[in-house]
Formats: sequence, structure tokens, C-alpha cells
Amino acid sequence: MEKNETIEIIAATKNAHKVKELGEMLKLDRIKLKSLSDTGFSGEIEENGSTFEENALIKAQTVCNLYGNPSLADDSGLCVDFLSGAPGIYSARYASVGSENATDRDNVKKLLYELKGVPEEKRAAKFVCVLALVLPDGRKITVHGECRGFITFSERGYDGFGYDPVFYYPPLEKTFAEMSEEEKNSVSHRKNAVDLMKKELIDIFNV
Repeated sequence: MEKNETIEIIAATKNAHKVKELGEMLKLDRIKLKSLSDTGFSGEIEENGSTFEENALIKAQTVCNLYGNPSLADDSGLCVDFLSGAPGIYSARYASVGSENATDRDNVKKLLYELKGVPEEKRAAKFVCVLALVLPDGRKITVHGECRGFITFSERGYDGFGYDPVFYYPPLEKTFAEMSEEEKNSVSHRKNAVDLMKKELIDIFNV
């Protein structure tokens, strides 16, 4: 590989915002991230794994097989201690019923209901992000990032998405939804995972 050659990695997501966020966190000039939308992919990848790692690898492997490019995928979610790690890998569809997809508000409402009456000291939780990199030569690398906090008794803040309004991060004394984008991106589970993956990419591609 030429010293200044650009390395094109396909992120296993159609979400352009997520790809942009990942690129800004990585800050590697020679790494070019493309989304599935950029490739023209319009299908769905079935995430039938039982862990964050399995689901991230399924997505990355599928995309790598399709296009022959290195592929990067993430799987993330909220794990609440009192609920034995739920909603976990089902975080995005926690409140789904049948074929009806749950909204972020539905998921938060269900979570608060499940924790009704649970005291503050038993509301510990963590956001988890697993990033998987699959290379055409068969190598597979996964990294794990997390951010620990507590579930509030009601929603706080207006920014963010998903469970951000009820995830309280003690060091900043704010929920994720009360933080600026810069604050959140400096402490989040995704940032912690990206930092680890950045080291792997630097080592693999000598960037």
C-alpha cells in the first residue's frame, strides 16, 4: 500500500450522520468512511446475534463480503443493572409490539415504567458500544466502549436521542440530553470505543 494512499472503509449503516460522527471522532486523514447509502445498498442486514459483539460482526462481515472493502460496524445499547442488563441488544426496539416499531419516546416510557419505585442507588446503568472491523483478508477486530451512569426518574434535557434524556452521567452532573454535542462526544461509550478502534486502524494501515 502506498504511503499516502486513501483507505476506503464502508461503515455498515445508512445513517450519514453516524458516519460523519465516526469520521470526526477518528480524525484520520487517510481513512475515508462511506455509508451504505453511498454504495447504493438498499437492503436490510438481519441482526440475529445474542450479543453486541455478534451483531456488530454480522453487519461488518456482510458488508465486507458484498463489496470486498474493509467494513466497520457498531452495535450499541443501554444495559440497566436492576433489569439484568436489559434492554441490551434490544434497546432500539424495547417497546416494540408485533410489527410496530417503537419510537424513542416509547422505549423511554417503558424503561421508566419498569423502574417505577426502584430507588436511586439501584438505578445504575451503562451505555455500551462495540465496534467491529472486518478486513478482506479475514481478520476481525472488535473493541468495547462503555459509559456508566444512572437512570433518572423522569426525562431531563432536549438534545440527544434514544435514552439520552434519562441517562445521568455523574461526573458532569447532567443527562446525555442536557449535554452539548461536544460534551457528550468527549465521554460517550461510542467515543471510548472509537478511541480503541483508532489505535487498531493506525496499527493496521500505518496511518
